[in-house]
Amino acid sequence: MTVHKTFALKGMSCAACAVANEHAVSKVKGVAKVSVNLATERMDVDFDPLEADVFKIETAVKKAGYEALLLEKPAQAPLPTYETYGWKRFTVSAVFTAIILYISMGSMLGLPLPSFIDHHMHPLAFALVQLALLIPVLIAGKAFYTHGFKSLFNFSPNMDSLIAIGTSSAILYSLYSISRILGGDHTAGTQLYFETAATIITLIMLGKNLESRSKRRTSEAVRKLMKLRPTTATILDGEIERKIPIDAVKPNDLLLVRPGERVPVDGRIRSGISNVDESMLTGESMPVEKTDGAQVFSGTMNLNGSLVMVAEKVGEETTLAKIIHMVEEAQSSKAPIARLADQVSAIFVPTVMAVALVAAFGWIIAGHSITFALTVFVSVLTIACPCALGLATPTAVMVGTGKAAELGVLIKSGEALETVHKVNTVLLDKTGTITVGKPVLTDVVAAPGFSSATVLSLAASAEMASGHPLADAIVSGAREKGLDLARPEHVETVAGKGIVADSGAIAVGNTAMAESLDVSVPQQAPDLANEAARLAGEGKTPMFVFQNGVPIGLIAVADQPRPESRALVATLKKFGIDVAMVTGDSRTTAEAIATQVGITEVYAEVLPSEKASIVKRIQASGRKIAMVGDGINDAPALAQADVGIAVAAGTDIAMESADIVLMHNNICDVTTAIDLSRQVIKNIRQNLFWAFGYNVLGIPIAAGILYIFGGPLLSPMFAAAAMSLSSVSVVTNALRLKGYRKPEKSCT
Repeated sequence: MTVHKTFALKGMSCAACAVANEHAVSKVKGVAKVSVNLATERMDVDFDPLEADVFKIETAVKKAGYEALLLEKPAQAPLPTYETYGWKRFTVSAVFTAIILYISMGSMLGLPLPSFIDHHMHPLAFALVQLALLIPVLIAGKAFYTHGFKSLFNFSPNMDSLIAIGTSSAILYSLYSISRILGGDHTAGTQLYFETAATIITLIMLGKNLESRSKRRTSEAVRKLMKLRPTTATILDGEIERKIPIDAVKPNDLLLVRPGERVPVDGRIRSGISNVDESMLTGESMPVEKTDGAQVFSGTMNLNGSLVMVAEKVGEETTLAKIIHMVEEAQSSKAPIARLADQVSAIFVPTVMAVALVAAFGWIIAGHSITFALTVFVSVLTIACPCALGLATPTAVMVGTGKAAELGVLIKSGEALETVHKVNTVLLDKTGTITVGKPVLTDVVAAPGFSSATVLSLAASAEMASGHPLADAIVSGAREKGLDLARPEHVETVAGKGIVADSGAIAVGNTAMAESLDVSVPQQAPDLANEAARLAGEGKTPMFVFQNGVPIGLIAVADQPRPESRALVATLKKFGIDVAMVTGDSRTTAEAIATQVGITEVYAEVLPSEKASIVKRIQASGRKIAMVGDGINDAPALAQADVGIAVAAGTDIAMESADIVLMHNNICDVTTAIDLSRQVIKNIRQNLFWAFGYNVLGIPIAAGILYIFGGPLLSPMFAAAAMSLSSVSVVTNALRLKGYRKPEKSCT
């Protein structure tokens, strides 16, 4: 048995940090699985509680140079603020760096400088003033050094380690130059790198803060959902009203919801009438009227009347809490496409350090000065960007799943988000998915001498006492037509045949009912028999109406296709995706519905236990399957499919078994899920291409490859600017997904 825990991590700065934490925790005995997400700064761990515990996991993280904090309720935990470096610290650093740059480069640009710090006349003062001004910059950027050297000493170097080593090398060489000045070598005043160290720290701090601001925007979807969650509720204790924290609400508590307040928990109305805005759940902009017995959901807005409700689902069990949890889990999970970046990140920083050393010594061996070699060394360490690699996938996944949630599509994991773009076959359940799931009256046929109104009125009167779904459809159809109904004195339901009212005065049923009444419909009413065969061929359920043993008419009911079903099938085909139907209904009914919506591949008369086998059989042919369903009998097939998609109006079991949930109860959102997945994967590939390409090109340039062919030598300051731009560019590219719009050819 394993338990799952989520931790917030502090101190991470790049992909190497995430990898280091994963390696450290995976070594703890009893840990089965660990996943660290750089973008969300969270870690998910599955472990055996008999061998591992929270303390051991937190200790492993601490030894790796970071800090882990257990989140008891992840869905209610605050999101990371991403303020590791802070704008105030950046401002301090920027001000002092600007002064250092003015002093160090002012004379070259012809700018006036006080004579006491003229590098020709007073080189020592020139150097010491810069050193003094550098100290506030180092204090502002101390996180680079505390995290960087700690990780280095723990043999898990990260981006901060590269910055710390690079700037420390520049500072140490500058201190060496000061010692030379003290020894009388005034030319050493031209070999100071304090401004380089200060500029690197300032530029990377700027990049990190811009990156943090952008990363914050990637989690806006969850933040918006969290804002919907009420913090208090008004509990009724007799005539007394009390405000209590939302966490104190228990099932069966009686709660008061005033106009303008959000419904605190899921429950049912006990008294009162009001309109409730449920657009955050259903996507429908029109308010829904709520009265006695109606269900209400946490986070929805009560508009114009006071409601008294009974709490049913509270805390983590509310629909809103589950939605938040699903979105957060998806944003924290890793897509399989991220594995390549993880593998590279594991060896990235040590490799960069090795390249920097080899390049520096190579230039010394080639006859260049130590100053030249130091420039190369610092530039290589500075330009390398493991951040871009680490952020390429999770930022796109975060924005993509957040955008999907805004559109009413809950994608439970990064793996599902990636897999759905590969789908080439969509398998649709019929009842409740392709169809509405509720039978309606479709046809009324009267025998000669009778009117359709008479036939329907007699049939509906007899069916009033039944309660069967087909009976409800007949009664509702009659009432919609404004017919007068009279409840019979005596009703007998005949299993598998139909219903008999008032000792056979009126009977409604199938051919088996006709046989029990000793009536031969083909002989007595051949037109009705032919019409019944035709309606059955259209997938409808025909029922004969008898008066005193004489067939007087025919009524038919059917579960109608959803209005959007045909458009969905057409759109999926435009996407190049095959569509099939699977149902337990008869082949005649199944094929009739399939024809109406444009499906040619039909699996009919399938037992619930066989649906998963059908999925397996199709998968064996090499096709990637998305199964769409809504019932308990769909759960095994949803789990077996490469991607399971559940309609939110379906059962909880189906929703739990699925990888994607359509919250707006609109199956057209299947196309949204597939198209958005394609856009996210495209975005991830762009990010990875940029991240890999940037490092593949940037590191050799910093190492001096252009200089070999007569080009310039890259300054460490430009390297720092390029490094900051790289990670910001990746996050900014991911944020483009926030502007995603449903495709024009979508059925919606």
